[in-house]
Amino acid sequence: MADVIEVRDIIKTYQLGGSPVQVLKGVSLTIAAGEMVALMGASGSGKTTLMNILGCLDRPTSGCYKLDGREISSMSVTQRAQVRNEKIGFVFQNFNLLPRTTALENVLLPLAYANGAPSGAKLRKRGVEMLEKVGLGDRLDHHPSQLSGGQQQRVAIARALINNPRLLLADEPTGNLDSRTSEDVLRMFQELNHEQHLTILLVTHASEVAQHASRVIRIRDGLIESGASTSAPAAPPTVSAGGS
Repeated sequence: MADVIEVRDIIKTYQLGGSPVQVLKGVSLTIAAGEMVALMGASGSGKTTLMNILGCLDRPTSGCYKLDGREISSMSVTQRAQVRNEKIGFVFQNFNLLPRTTALENVLLPLAYANGAPSGAKLRKRGVEMLEKVGLGDRLDHHPSQLSGGQQQRVAIARALINNPRLLLADEPTGNLDSRTSEDVLRMFQELNHEQHLTILLVTHASEVAQHASRVIRIRDGLIESGASTSAPAAPPTVSAGGS
């Protein structure tokens, strides 16, 4: 099985107050196509820095990063932005929805920057399909303020899927949700992984989130500590279309 993510000897150094601070100290890891992996680490571990590099939001000081077989490390800001839009879907803790925009319009937003995106009726049809996939086909015209936290995160997931990404990167995706809604969202990720073989990286500090992945990569003090396998349900039950 081909690797979607291949990282070799990544070092990231920042200049703070005129002094170099090495945040990543030679990180190497691989994530195969179709894996659901948790990247777990405490605050200050280097987890966020590594996530930003994997998400093409930043680039390493040295080392090699290949996404879907393509070398990313030496790309310009513009080139990384194009790869990001084509290859990666993002789900964030704070949902990052536009407040004065409907659920459907929020979902379609990434297509405004995509080459060869459909237009008109085809565009709307694709957005509707994504919202139906996450159980919100009856909330197309609702604004974020009219949706619960769980429903807002489902809109964010639909938005992340609209470009058919190779990688879904979820940064503390349940951080603002109650425990029941968190479980629903994590099982939705499992369904996407099992049914569509979507490669998913969950970035989290919480063990109860990480245990939903098939493998956990632990980072500490800028180094990979372990990447042990975990037990995850082979066939997660279908999440109800209702909406916490």
